[in-house]
Amino acid sequence: MRILHTSDWHLGRSFHGVGMLDAQRRFVDQLVTTVIDEEIDVVLIAGDVYDRALPAVDVVNLLDDALVRITAAGARVVLSSGNHDSAARLGFASRLLESGGVHLRTRIGELDSPVLIDDAGVELAIYGIPYLEPRLAAGELDAEATTHAAVIEAAMGRIRADLEQRGGEAGGPLSIVLAHTFASGGITADSERDLAIGGVGAVPLDAFDDIDYVALGHLHGRQQLSKSVRYAGSPLPYSFSEAGQAKGGWLIEAGPSGIKSVEPVHWPAERQLAVLRGNLEDLLTQDSHTSAEDSYCQITLTDAERPKNAMERVRSRFPHTLVLGFDPEGGSTDGYETYGARIAKARGDLEISCGFVEHVRGRAVEEGERELLAAALDRVREEELSR
Repeated sequence: MRILHTSDWHLGRSFHGVGMLDAQRRFVDQLVTTVIDEEIDVVLIAGDVYDRALPAVDVVNLLDDALVRITAAGARVVLSSGNHDSAARLGFASRLLESGGVHLRTRIGELDSPVLIDDAGVELAIYGIPYLEPRLAAGELDAEATTHAAVIEAAMGRIRADLEQRGGEAGGPLSIVLAHTFASGGITADSERDLAIGGVGAVPLDAFDDIDYVALGHLHGRQQLSKSVRYAGSPLPYSFSEAGQAKGGWLIEAGPSGIKSVEPVHWPAERQLAVLRGNLEDLLTQDSHTSAEDSYCQITLTDAERPKNAMERVRSRFPHTLVLGFDPEGGSTDGYETYGARIAKARGDLEISCGFVEHVRGRAVEEGERELLAAALDRVREEELSR
């Protein structure tokens, strides 16, 4: 049996002001192609299928289209909710959807109710743990503490009890658990929402002991934490900290005796990310940056003085620059006069205004700019006298 582990689709998300819906449609195309080409039997989605609790209509339509195409290709879907999803809304019509091969796990009461699949001599019990906010879930789960580790431990206790009734380790089904959480040893990215607000600490890996495969969601980098515990990561990059990451999922092959293999699946993005740093002239002329010309760029300029029309000039070569920062080379404060000290010595409103502009943009005021500031101040004075 062939299983595809995905997570963190974040449908509807934007990237530094750029809408990602077209890129997400392309990802869905890639996923469906993988389902068909690799003859996938089950697609796992470990939370954060949406980017927000109230997704827009076109975002909901995209998920609907994805589920229809996946099931039409012959695969079942098991989907659990993440911290970005509204569990109640995502779980609507879950019993009806099961008849179409889409199994939703968004409620605490369902986490020990597995999706049972018996096909080609392989029996699976797939459990979906929705995102558990410790303050809300600890009571219902009778957890020992209001922490992420405690609620996951309590949830896994219920799952193990159910597995025991189904035959335990000897003769029972292979066990797969979906969970949306931060597990010990995971590498984070800037695009993930901090889960520590509702509780303290990461979930230890031994919470998932004796499970044949643990399909995690939340962290956006695809990574292996142990032989049986893995993050699929997000299918698209959602922050510049993910530059260089290979995006995709995991393809799991299960046999009658257990998990036979786990291999990465790659879904390259249409536009890559580039993080560049240097002085403006070098960035605009050096051949080493040619590969970044069609990428989404985050650029930090190191010129001693902030260049004029910096973004316009940067985009002349890197038209998809989304973030532009300034970090003058050296960074030394020797001989630097604070803004407060400069203002204290300023003579009149014009000097204060010029000093403010210089401080904010890191470049001296030009004569024409000085004249504009002087004219603006004169206009203000005239209006005050005419009142």
